[in-house]
Amino acid sequence: MSDESFANSFPTNKVLSKQLKRKASDFLNSRKNANNLVDIIQCLEKSIGDQNASPIIPCVLALETIFTELLKNHSMVIAVQPLKPKENSPEVQYREWLRDRYGEAYQFILKCMCLEKTSESIQALATAMNLLAYEGRFPIDYVTDSSYYFPCSKLRSVLQHLLSAEKTNEHLISRFQEFAAYHDVLQYSWKFLPGITPRGQIPSEIYVDNYLNLINSMPIKGVEQEQINLLCDNSDKVKMVFDYQVIRKNINKSWACVMHWQHREATHQKVLMVLLERVLPHLDKPLALTDFLMDSLDAGGAISLLAFQGVFTLIQEHNLTYPFIYEKLYSMFEPEIFHTKFKARLFYLADLFLSSTHLPEALVAAFVKRLARLTLVAPPQDIVICLYFIGNLIIRHPGLKRLICHPNGGQVTRDPFIMDECDPTKSNAIESSLWEIAALQNHGIPSIATAAKFISNPLPTIEWDLTQVVGVTEDDLFDQAIKKSSKAAFLTFDRPTSMFVPKGDRTQEFWKLF
Repeated sequence: MSDESFANSFPTNKVLSKQLKRKASDFLNSRKNANNLVDIIQCLEKSIGDQNASPIIPCVLALETIFTELLKNHSMVIAVQPLKPKENSPEVQYREWLRDRYGEAYQFILKCMCLEKTSESIQALATAMNLLAYEGRFPIDYVTDSSYYFPCSKLRSVLQHLLSAEKTNEHLISRFQEFAAYHDVLQYSWKFLPGITPRGQIPSEIYVDNYLNLINSMPIKGVEQEQINLLCDNSDKVKMVFDYQVIRKNINKSWACVMHWQHREATHQKVLMVLLERVLPHLDKPLALTDFLMDSLDAGGAISLLAFQGVFTLIQEHNLTYPFIYEKLYSMFEPEIFHTKFKARLFYLADLFLSSTHLPEALVAAFVKRLARLTLVAPPQDIVICLYFIGNLIIRHPGLKRLICHPNGGQVTRDPFIMDECDPTKSNAIESSLWEIAALQNHGIPSIATAAKFISNPLPTIEWDLTQVVGVTEDDLFDQAIKKSSKAAFLTFDRPTSMFVPKGDRTQEFWKLF
């Protein structure tokens, strides 16, 4: 096939892949086939414009094969002598032509990262980072042997394409996380991130989602100089100096921009998750987040819960004073909390806040009574969690046994507990009883009925481990009940001798079944 027909036609995938491999091999073997590189680049350009006509991946892999070999052989390096003009020889012109084609091909590869097909965009990212790694090891620009070189402009372009405002790039960012494990990629990524973050304008929700996913994918930690792992590692050059303080400075710059954006519910929740799990330990002034977290506490649902965890961190580690913290925690125990994926965090935080044995019994009794009332409407798997948590609070605060052994014999004509009271100390919980748990002893699910019987037996001296019940689903409870009941039941009493008719049936005297 001629070069012109190759550029203007699209063979089948297998045939095209073979042709591209042959053209790449011929180009590397002889300069007479220099036009093969132009043909491959044109094929990729046409494929981007008409994605249904030709596959992208063979073109990208062919260009990767060519340019990694050129970089390895220093075929694009132009020697520069100080105080002397650059030569204009055919060799220099050919190398300049290769550098131009390299830059052109790299731009097309970056465009492939924006394609809808996941496999093609991921391969484009992998190829772009592989070329970046080879260029770092074998620079095309003249550098001294004692300096560390990193192709900064190419990484910056990759980050700009990851932070798309039109397309969610979660799959690409997940793949980029593997490269962010290298310390040079990590340090330079954080270096470029503040510069490519929008300032003075509100980005789209898609951009914010990509931005938060990118931050969440990049690990942040200090490291010993001997443990540095570099993507552009060249043993002939000096190692890069990994500076955590530089990264921390850029983290603060980037996050300051995030705090000025207007967030919808979905991005607001993700901002809090990234803040708690990645960013908060590295901020210079974490108390500056107080207003943001306080406003988030009033949003309700999962956002309030995540904000509450942030407030708890500021109280515990940065001496923040929040006088109504127990009232806010008390208000979060609503039926809706059982239908969020962060309910385990709520029980974890409540366990920490109620761990002190010096808390007023009336306060802890309000939490116990509220949890007991919620067991009447909670899903089965959450009822077990509430029961064990109630048991731990009673073990921790022995004075709450009066809720089990009530002065009136465990019976009250009217429950004095005020469920709608916002102040837990004014809910009259200490004057009530745990009749809700007594009612659960007749629950249809055996595991719940068994767990509720703790109020009828002597309490243990050691608290229950809540981690054993958090995360248990309804299917798990059903399977446990089936396993217990199946061991106690016989599937058959007599060995069958015929179809459908049990042994000793009178019909066998008059009928014979086949």
